[in-house]
Amino acid sequence: MKQIAITTQFSSYDSITELSVDIQELMHDAVTVRKNAYAPYSQFKVGAALLLDNGKVILGSNQENAAYPSGLCAERVAIFQAGAVYPDAKILKMAITAASDTNKTTSPIPPCGSCRQSIAEYEIRQETPIEIYFMGEVGAVYKSDSLKNLLPFMFDKKFL
Repeated sequence: MKQIAITTQFSSYDSITELSVDIQELMHDAVTVRKNAYAPYSQFKVGAALLLDNGKVILGSNQENAAYPSGLCAERVAIFQAGAVYPDAKILKMAITAASDTNKTTSPIPPCGSCRQSIAEYEIRQETPIEIYFMGEVGAVYKSDSLKNLLPFMFDKKFL
């Protein structure tokens, strides 16, 4: 038997105000669209904003459904919208924020597993990393230089 050690590295900012102005704007876009989330079941609202290499910003918020598997997370709403409207554009940066209607979310909330897999598909397809910034409602912001930090053993088309 061999042990495999995997390490990941993130940048941590104490608050949104420590981010560069362009990332602050992207995060503010994510906060704004988070308010459009349709989350009557979980009462957990998520907003995502993507910056594309053509300068466009694509927004998404989670959209729930009484048949739970039919809903869609904010990250996938945004990333699929980007793929549909701008299929040749590369995603440079992604900002994610989450807030609960029942308690204050103060820890950075990363993408769920399904979203990580979807982001991985786009990162691999475009052959460039996607910077991912994520936060709760308030407090610290974490930055990952690539989805590979969040999903080191990515499943992709080379396995098919």
